[in-house]
Amino acid sequence: MILNSMLIGSTDAERLKAWYRDGFQAEVDRYGNLDLGGFGLVIEQRDDVAVKTAEPGRHIVNFGVEDIEAAAAHLRTLDVEWLVHPEDRGVGWFATLIDPDGNYVQLIQMKPEYYGGK
Repeated sequence: MILNSMLIGSTDAERLKAWYRDGFQAEVDRYGNLDLGGFGLVIEQRDDVAVKTAEPGRHIVNFGVEDIEAAAAHLRTLDVEWLVHPEDRGVGWFATLIDPDGNYVQLIQMKPEYYGGK
């Protein structure tokens, strides 16, 4: 088995899809889903979810980045809401932002010595 996609339900799917597309330079496939480097992010219009998530830490969308400061600089141009700005946590740099529906999204740049790099 291969994990190849994730579905996020939203009361405003088009707004949320645009946020992820613009923030993470996602390609849009022929079905309207987002392609994030081979991983599919499906954002579906739903009427059985709240406008804002009640438990934003229940699942966190993680993006591995090569340059966390460059990624954060791009996101700052989009006026995103930050929970934690980029910080060194020993094994790497982490940042947490909040999508328009209240879900947590992390940027992660691991230090090479912690994943076999030099």
